[in-house]
Amino acid sequence: MKIELLYWDGCPSHPEALELLQTVLAERGLDVTVELHEVRTNEEAETLRFPGSPTIRVDGRDVDAAGAGERPALTCRIYHLADGRVSPVPSREQLEEALR
Repeated sequence: MKIELLYWDGCPSHPEALELLQTVLAERGLDVTVELHEVRTNEEAETLRFPGSPTIRVDGRDVDAAGAGERPALTCRIYHLADGRVSPVPSREQLEEALR
C-alpha cells in the first residue's frame, strides 16, 4: 500500500491531516510510511493534478474522489463532510474507506 500526503506549505491544515491519517493507520494496525510531498509551484500542481492542500492518495486514488477533479492550484483544499459541513481535512470516514 502506498500512501501519499501532498501539501502546499502556505496552507496550515496539512499537519492536522497527517496526524489524523497516522491515527487511523495505527488504529487499523497498518504499519505504512506516509510519503510527504511538498508542492511548490503551480507547474508542479498541474503535473501532479494537485487540487489543493492537503491531498491524500492511497495507491494513487484520492481519498475524496469528488474533490479530486478540482482545478490544480497552490491553495487550501475544502472537504465536504457527510453531514454537509466543510472541513480543511478529510473525515475519518473518508480515510477509513480509502484504506479498505
